[in-house]
Amino acid sequence: MKTAVPPAPTLAQRGFSLVELAIVMFIVALLLGGMLLPLSAQQDLRAQGETQKILTEARDALLGFAMANDRLPCPASSTSNGQESPVGGGICTNPHDGFFPAATVGLSPVDAQGYLVDGWGGETGNRVRYSISTANTSAFSTVSGMKNTGITILAPDLQICSTGVGMANPGTATATCATNATLAADAVAIVYSLGKNSGTGGAGTEENHNPNPQSTLAADRAFVNAQQGSSFDDQLVWVSKNTLFNRLVAVGRLP
Repeated sequence: MKTAVPPAPTLAQRGFSLVELAIVMFIVALLLGGMLLPLSAQQDLRAQGETQKILTEARDALLGFAMANDRLPCPASSTSNGQESPVGGGICTNPHDGFFPAATVGLSPVDAQGYLVDGWGGETGNRVRYSISTANTSAFSTVSGMKNTGITILAPDLQICSTGVGMANPGTATATCATNATLAADAVAIVYSLGKNSGTGGAGTEENHNPNPQSTLAADRAFVNAQQGSSFDDQLVWVSKNTLFNRLVAVGRLP
C-alpha cells in the first residue's frame, strides 16, 4: 500500500518569504515617504497663507484704530502683555523692534501673554512684530500729532528694501536701502512675521535687517522684504503714507 504524498503548498498557502516581506515593506516606505513630503509642503503653504491673512487683518486694524483715535498705536514691548507701550501713545518705547499691540486694538489670535501670533504656532518667536515711524517728533503715534503737523510736512521714513545687500548705514537712524532696491521709502508702519525659521534663522544677510532674536544689527528704520526661499521666510505688510492719509481725510481727522 503506497503512502499518499501530500501536494506541495500553493503560493497562497505557504505565505510570504522574508525576502518578499522586505520588498513589500520597502515599497510601502517609499510610498509613505512620497506622501509625507507633499504633506509637509502643504502644511507650510497653509501656515504662510494664514500668516498673510493675520498680517492683513493687523494692517486693517491699525487703520481703523487711527481713524477712531487720531493716531496709530505704539508697538507693544516684550513685557507689556500685548498692550502698546506706553499706553496712550506718544514717544514709543520700542518703535522699531516691538510687537503688534493686539490687546490695545482687540485683535486675535493671541498667546497666553496677549501677543498676536502668526500662522506658525504659539511660540514666542511666532509673535507678530510691528514698527512705526518716529518722524516728525513721533507725530504718527501722538494724539492729533498728524493734524497739528499737517499733511504737507508729515514725512514717514520707514523703508522696505528688496534686499539687505548694499544697504547704507544699517543699524543706525539713517539706514537706507541700496540703489534700485527700495520698495517703499515713506512707510508709516510695518507689520511682519519671522516665518517658520523664527527660532533658528534671522542672522543671514536678508533677515538680519528685520529685528529678531538672532539679529546682530541694532533696530533701525529699514526692513527687508526679499524673495521667499531657504534663507528668507519673513512676511511683511506695511501702511503707506497715502493710504493712511486717505483714510484719515475720509473721516475728517485730516487735514
